[in-house]
Amino acid sequence: MELRGVEASGDERFAVPLPHGSDPTLVAYDLGFVIERPLDAERDAGGELVLRFAVRPVADEARPGQRRAGRDAGLALGEGEQPVARQRVAAYAVVVSTRGLLATQYSSRTAVDGRWGMPGGGIDPGEEPGAAVVREVHEETAQDVELGALVAVQSSHWVGRSPSGRAEDFHAVRLVYRATCAEPEDPRVLDVGGTTADARWVELDRWRSVSWTANWREALAQLLPR
Repeated sequence: MELRGVEASGDERFAVPLPHGSDPTLVAYDLGFVIERPLDAERDAGGELVLRFAVRPVADEARPGQRRAGRDAGLALGEGEQPVARQRVAAYAVVVSTRGLLATQYSSRTAVDGRWGMPGGGIDPGEEPGAAVVREVHEETAQDVELGALVAVQSSHWVGRSPSGRAEDFHAVRLVYRATCAEPEDPRVLDVGGTTADARWVELDRWRSVSWTANWREALAQLLPR
């Protein structure tokens, strides 16, 4: 995956790989730039995923704090066992309609069983992020949506066990889009047996009453009207 920084003039200021476990905000800062907002995420002619950000030169801003990699509680590694490094890019959508905000509940196959988040999931090899999020929303909720802008890029890093039991040094990169649903219906999980247990519409003025994951509660507080 490649990060590219573009100034207001349209000039590209950097194009660098995203190292495993790194946050794009810190990568940009160490190159002398502050990320103002994400612009888009597309594959180049060679199939490489490229994330473009609007940037400006660092002025007097302090370097953003760097979170330490998380670790599953009680994780015990066997003799000689080393976590396998894995970077996963996924795309999600904050979907709104006349019925409210579209939410999905995590299943027991995840580490946050019973908590709620936004619909979305992993990007298949060669798949465009926009196509991936529309596909994932349909699979998890049976809703057809119209995709809007890329509004956030989240990065988190932890060591733990995957659902298969393999120990992983896991770097998650989440692309978050806005989306609308012109003809909302009662949500249904089509991809039964996966990481989504349930889906529903949440009234926008009551979204804080839902048991979101910590990451999604923080993101929604920034993305939804106050």
